[in-house]
Amino acid sequence: MNTTDKEVLSKQQKKSLETKHRIFRAAKNILQKQGYEQLSIKNICEEAGVSNGSFYHHFKTKDDLLSYYIEEQPSINPDLLDLPSSADEAKIAIIHVYLHYAEYCRDLGVEFIANYYTPKNQALNPEIRTARPYPILTVENYLQKAIDKGIVKPTLPLEDVLTDIRMLVIGNVFEWCLHDGKNDFEGNIRRSLGRYLDGAF
Repeated sequence: MNTTDKEVLSKQQKKSLETKHRIFRAAKNILQKQGYEQLSIKNICEEAGVSNGSFYHHFKTKDDLLSYYIEEQPSINPDLLDLPSSADEAKIAIIHVYLHYAEYCRDLGVEFIANYYTPKNQALNPEIRTARPYPILTVENYLQKAIDKGIVKPTLPLEDVLTDIRMLVIGNVFEWCLHDGKNDFEGNIRRSLGRYLDGAF
C-alpha cells in the first residue's frame, strides 16, 4: 500500500468515526430532550442527518448504540488497576472506578442518565451486554487477577460479588437522578460500596 492509499484509508476511517459520533450525539440529544420513548432509529437518523443504512453500518440495534456511550468515557490510569498488593488496595481501586464513572455521569447530565437507566434499555442487561469497557467488566477483570494470585479472597462467588456491586451502583445512580443531580453522588458511592466491599473480602 502506498502513502496515498494510507492517507485515503485514514480519511475514510476518520469520516466513519465522525459519523458514528454524530449518530451517538443525535441519540444523546433525543434522550436528553424527549426521553427514551422517542428514541427510535428513524428519529436518530433524522436528527443525525444519516441514512438507516449508515446507522446499521455502525450499530446493530438502538441498544447497541446506547451502550456505545461507555466507550466515550475518559480512560482510567492503567497503573491504578495493576495487581493490588492487598485486599484493601483492591477495594480502593474498585471504588475509584465507580467514582470515575460518577464523574462521567455528571458530564453527560442527569437528563441523559435518567433516560438511559430504564428497564427498556437492553444495553443494561448483563446477559446480552456487549464487550465494551463497562466499569463492571473492568472490575471483573481486575478482581479475577487478584483472586487468581490469592490477594483477594471473596466470601461469595465472583459472579455474585459483581452482581451486588452492579446493583449498588445502579441504586446510587437512580438516587442521584431522583435528586436531580443535587445529592452527594460520589459520597454515597464511596460509603455504600466501601461498606459492601469490607464484608465481601
